[in-house]
Amino acid sequence: MHYFLTGASGFIGGYLTSLLLAEGHLVTALVRTPEQARALARHGVRPYIGDILDKESVRRAMRRAEGVFHLAAYVRVGITDRRRAEAVNVTGTRHVLEVMRDFRVPRGVYTSSLAVNGHTHGRVVDESYHRHGRLPSAYQRTKWQAHFEVALPMIHRGLPLVIAMPGAVYGPGDRGDAARAIGAHLRGRLPVAPTRTAFCWAYVEDVAAGLLRAMEQGKPGETYILGGPVHPLQEVLSQAGRLAGRRHPPLPLPWWLLKPAAWGMQGLAFALPPLRASAERLALGAGTTQLGSDARARADLGFAPRSLEAGLPDTVRSLLQDLFSAS
Repeated sequence: MHYFLTGASGFIGGYLTSLLLAEGHLVTALVRTPEQARALARHGVRPYIGDILDKESVRRAMRRAEGVFHLAAYVRVGITDRRRAEAVNVTGTRHVLEVMRDFRVPRGVYTSSLAVNGHTHGRVVDESYHRHGRLPSAYQRTKWQAHFEVALPMIHRGLPLVIAMPGAVYGPGDRGDAARAIGAHLRGRLPVAPTRTAFCWAYVEDVAAGLLRAMEQGKPGETYILGGPVHPLQEVLSQAGRLAGRRHPPLPLPWWLLKPAAWGMQGLAFALPPLRASAERLALGAGTTQLGSDARARADLGFAPRSLEAGLPDTVRSLLQDLFSAS
């Protein structure tokens, strides 16, 4: 099969690209820089230099593709460039899916996120859950727009698209918020962890395999949560610390102590935009749960995420290697 990817140079996208190549598929990737193009070409990818904000470059790269994986996104919590987040996550998604429609590509997978559900208040929700109300971060709001205002309406108009919703994805090579939190604890810079804050944790190789199975076995029009097992953040940091030989787990910081601080910081951020990033991170840490059931993905796709105990050692080893190589 000939697959077109956006986000092939990203964390999940890199693992998905490797999996596709290992299974003998032809992979075309849209990349933004010559350096990314050369790196991917060395591994057998056909790179096109362009940008999802440039619809014509998407059109040139997607030509003759038999399947589309759209993973490119502006992903960081604490985004200060809100216009850029909206452009990439909303307009860019619209461009990719419109070109897929125009070329009549028979199958596509759009990578959304459990973050679009916001705080689930301890509930493990399924794919039918629809968040109402303002989300605390620009990343969540723009991914919500891409999911509910771009992808789903195009599905309802006949686009043969599957939506995948990963949770907290971790593994070697991660440079995102999960890796930053674990790395900060390993360096002794995060001695506390908020209570009640919890996510679904999925190892990156399992998510990449889930995306491929969504392409091959998923029903067009369906949404699949690729969530993984539920763990509080405090527990994840404690396990990571033990693996790295740290004697003391992070001290529990009651979530209800953080709530007033989060509200106050959000209020200040309206007047002082440089505080927005800190306000978003504080709001996310104040007892937030982003929990979703992956039962449908397990049943329909054979999604089988490994346990945290199986996936975390390689992640910690990779973070420690980065730490010591940088020192």
